Amino acid sequence: MHKVKLGLLVASALVTAGVGVAAQEQGVLAADNKTVTVGVVGDTARELWENIGQRAKKEYGITIKLKEFNDYVKPNQALVDGSLDLNAFQTKIFFDDQNKKMGSKLTSIGKTVIVPMRLYSLKADKLSDIKSGATIAVPNDATNEQRALNVLVQAKLIKYNTKVTDPTAKDITWNTKKLNIKEVDAGQAVSALKTTDAAVINGNFAHDAKLADKDILLTQNLKKNVDPYINLIAARKTEANKKVYKQIVKVYQTAKTKAEIKKLFGNSQYAAWNLK
Repeated sequence: MHKVKLGLLVASALVTAGVGVAAQEQGVLAADNKTVTVGVVGDTARELWENIGQRAKKEYGITIKLKEFNDYVKPNQALVDGSLDLNAFQTKIFFDDQNKKMGSKLTSIGKTVIVPMRLYSLKADKLSDIKSGATIAVPNDATNEQRALNVLVQAKLIKYNTKVTDPTAKDITWNTKKLNIKEVDAGQAVSALKTTDAAVINGNFAHDAKLADKDILLTQNLKKNVDPYINLIAARKTEANKKVYKQIVKVYQTAKTKAEIKKLFGNSQYAAWNLK
C-alpha cells in the first residue's frame, strides 16, 4: 500500500515538474515574441530607436533590438529573408519601388518622418556660383535619383523627361550649363561632395556626417504632394497585423517621439505621421 502511495506521489511530482517546465518554456516563447529586430540606417536613427525601445519596454514589455545598415537596399532584403522583423528608413516612393522588385512581400504599417533632400556645396556659396561644366553628384537608385533630379529642376539647373519611369541623368533634356551629373550610391554622396562641385544628399546621411547648414544651396520643396516622401515602418505582409508591431507604431507616433526627433535632428527632418 505504501509503495502504491509512494509511486503516486512520485508520478504526481513528475507531472507537476513537467507542467512547470512547460510553463517555463511557454514563458520563454512569450518573451521571444516580445523581442522585435528593427533595421535602421544611420547612427542618429539608431539613437531615436533606442529611445523608442526604452518606452516600448516600459509600456508594453517589448524588447527592440536594432540592426544598423549603411545603404538603402539591404534593409528590405533582410526583412524579406526574415533576419529583420521591421525596418524604418525609407520613403513611400522608394519602398513601393523596392517592394515591387522583391515580389511585393512587404507592407507599410505606419508613417514616421519626412526628410527633405538638399543640394550641398563646399565650393559654391549660392546657386549662381555653380559654373558651367560643374560636376554634381546624385544618388543612383531609382526613386532617390528622381528626387535629386527634381531638386536640380527646382534649382533651375536642369530639366528632364518627366514621362520616363525612373528617370536618370540620361533623361535630362535641358542643361545649358553642361553640368556633369555623377550618379553615386546614396550612402556615398557625402564622400562625393568632397570631390565634386555639389551633391544632392539624403537628409539622414547629411545629418550623420554633420554637414553645415551654411553649405546648403537648396532644400527640396515638400509643401505639397508630400505623401510619396514620408518615411514608414515596414513589415512582412504575413505579419503586418501582429499586436506587438501595432504597439511599436503606437509608441512611435507620440508627442514624446516628436520631441526626440526635434532634439536629435533639428530641422533636418520632422514628424510626419499626421501629414497627408
